Amino acid sequence: MIRTFLFLTVLIVSMSCGPDERVKNQNLGQALGTTYAITYIADEQLDYQSEIDSVFAVVNQSMSTYIPTSDISKINNGDSTVTVDAMFKEVFQISKEIYQSTDGYFDPTVGILVDAWGFGPGEQLNLDSAKVDSLLRFVGWEKVQLNPDNTITKRYANIRFDFNAIAKGYAIDRLGSLLDQKKIDNYLVEVGGELLAKGTNKISGKRWTVGIDDPQVEGGRRLKRIIFLKDRAMASSGNYRKFRIDSVTGEKFVHTIDPKTGFTKNAKVLATSVIADDCATADGYATAFMAMDLERSKNILKEQPVLEAYIIYLDDEGETKEYMTSGFEKLVEE
Repeated sequence: MIRTFLFLTVLIVSMSCGPDERVKNQNLGQALGTTYAITYIADEQLDYQSEIDSVFAVVNQSMSTYIPTSDISKINNGDSTVTVDAMFKEVFQISKEIYQSTDGYFDPTVGILVDAWGFGPGEQLNLDSAKVDSLLRFVGWEKVQLNPDNTITKRYANIRFDFNAIAKGYAIDRLGSLLDQKKIDNYLVEVGGELLAKGTNKISGKRWTVGIDDPQVEGGRRLKRIIFLKDRAMASSGNYRKFRIDSVTGEKFVHTIDPKTGFTKNAKVLATSVIADDCATADGYATAFMAMDLERSKNILKEQPVLEAYIIYLDDEGETKEYMTSGFEKLVEE
């Protein structure tokens, strides 16, 4: 159930600062296979680049499936002696909660299928129904366990974790904690389109404003919605940017994998955006809502009042429709 990020256009007003005005500090770069932009307002010029690099480094070492020496890679390759760190434990627990809440539509043990469909670091396979069924044996959160000594037990050696659907959101939360520790009260953290906002943009005197891309625009970008974000996180997911085309058959395979069936999900849901108190949670639910039908998502949103969501989908006639929770609608700029 690896997922992509619905790239968000962060709209930040840049203004020159006099000696008695607030200073907009910004760190830009690449990490976790994507770009990032971290903006923080202070009374002076600051640069937390080294600390930011450290956060990305420790998250990678813990949870990157693209680094052979990371903890998650070692566990995936059968090392049962790895003692996971506090970050891995926290992501494990958040994943468990979202797995249970979504009836298994969010499942980071889907890693073997992520590789098989060609969206991970492992070997891509030629899949048919029989092969997919055989791989599903190695999928299921109930088949893994975090032990009291912080090691991981897997029922089958072939089970592979893939936290890519939640790790970027979690990294954003860690970056937010870094800025909190630095006593920064106003910031906007963006990594690969996932966001965490605190306070307001003291330079412009306005709330932090972000745009959500239209998933049906090809060869360019157009904003579908602009929203205000304060003291909350938002993550988005969509199949319109990350997919692969079979070079022989021309068949399109999207990155969203249904952990129930094992197949990629060309569903009627085009894109999702979820707002939560932390970005890891928003990230996980945005992924799950891509894998399940709209009515299931609506039911979960009723059960989870701390979540707000915006879902773009196709109705039975193929017309583009939108669903918003009331809380999300209040954040939309008219």
